[in-house]
Amino acid sequence: MDKVKELDNGFNHGLTIAERKNIVVSGVKKIESFDNEEFLMETTLGFLVIKGSELEIIKLDTYQGNVSIKGKIDSLMYLDGGINKKDKESSFFSKLFK
Repeated sequence: MDKVKELDNGFNHGLTIAERKNIVVSGVKKIESFDNEEFLMETTLGFLVIKGSELEIIKLDTYQGNVSIKGKIDSLMYLDGGINKKDKESSFFSKLFK
C-alpha cells in the first residue's frame, strides 16, 4: 500500500529552473521529441515545450518521471488539448526545411 502512495507522489508535476541554465522537470510521462533547441514532453498536467539553445539531457529517471536538462532556456509553454500526430509531423518538416 505504501508503494502505491510513493508512485503517486513521484509523478507530481513540478519545474525547477536555476540561473536559466538548468531545469528539472518532475511528473514526466514521456519525452515525445527533443533536439538541441526544443524538447516536447508529456507531463501529468499536459504537454510541455521547452525551447532554448544547446539543450541536452543530463539526467533521466524514468521510474520517478524526472528529467534534468542543461543549456540556455528561452521559453516554456504548455500545450492545451494535447498534441496530435499531424502537429508533430508538421513541426518536424518545418524544422527540416528551414
